[in-house]
Amino acid sequence: MSDFFKDKRILITGGTGSFGNAFVTRTLNGNNPAEIVIFSRDEKKQHDMRNKYKHDSRLKFIIGDVRDRESVMHVMKGIDYVFHAAALKQVPTGEFFPFDMVKTNVIGSRNVLDAAEHWNIKKIVVLSTDKAVYPINAMGMSKAMMEKLMLAKARARYSDTVFCGVRYGNVMYSRGSVLPLFVEQIQRGLPFTVTDLNMTRYLLPLPVAIELVLFALEHGENGDILVRKSPAATVADMAEAMKVIFKYDNGIKSIGIREGEKMHETLVTREELMKATEYENYYRIKNLMQLDYDKYFEEGETVQLPSEGYTSENTYRLNLNETIELIQGLDEIKAALEGKQVEVV
Repeated sequence: MSDFFKDKRILITGGTGSFGNAFVTRTLNGNNPAEIVIFSRDEKKQHDMRNKYKHDSRLKFIIGDVRDRESVMHVMKGIDYVFHAAALKQVPTGEFFPFDMVKTNVIGSRNVLDAAEHWNIKKIVVLSTDKAVYPINAMGMSKAMMEKLMLAKARARYSDTVFCGVRYGNVMYSRGSVLPLFVEQIQRGLPFTVTDLNMTRYLLPLPVAIELVLFALEHGENGDILVRKSPAATVADMAEAMKVIFKYDNGIKSIGIREGEKMHETLVTREELMKATEYENYYRIKNLMQLDYDKYFEEGETVQLPSEGYTSENTYRLNLNETIELIQGLDEIKAALEGKQVEVV
């Protein structure tokens, strides 16, 4: 991607989060962008990030909120590529404050998409989640609406901007991952608390998530949603893996499924699988198929839907040893083993 970013201006909304930090680290090392604009409302995280990258002149920090349409319109001028990562993501919080999810994840996303269209930027990649698929919680519903807004822009074609997106599950050791909770409980000498031992979750290291977003930037076409195939593990195996890695066993306490949670997550619906192109590591969901109303009045062949979508239950299931190997390879886990404080972003 070195030539891809050369002399380009890149905007990351919510850029102080896990994606923004990882993207900046990767892009500043070995690439030569003209500028990376970090747009977020968290001044403390911006200050920390500015110090972390030693005030690199290629980084520009702007305080703002995607809910503020004027601010978003202003920051987008002159940008080549946009990664829209700003979002409210905590599922339990969304069940108490659903309209705040709408304000940020729906209205805020509309502001970002409108600004991208207005300034005719080259391409925007929106970051979505497995919880947007068959959503049962406010966070998932708001992210599903964000996807629909992106697809509507792609269909309208009022500019030359390419609108596309990605979907992935919880990134390991980011906000929403159970691993930081386990580390905190180890440090405090508490038993692990789990919702349900049979629950499954995709396991996606942050570098793999970054690869998916970069793949979408380079190869995504108008209206595409790209999905990275990911292995999954049960919550029981994740807890057991942490016990082995940290040589810690203070018991496991089951607290039951929380409001808005699923036993298994889905990344691609069975309906989407019918129109998706499958690659070795990815699904490409094509969403701009030509709509022909005449076909509804003609006889055609009967199509059998797949029995189910691509879920954390039917994807490749890691065994305990594979789960241990994946978790202990994380930089954050290595740091925690050394007793270092690890920030969760």
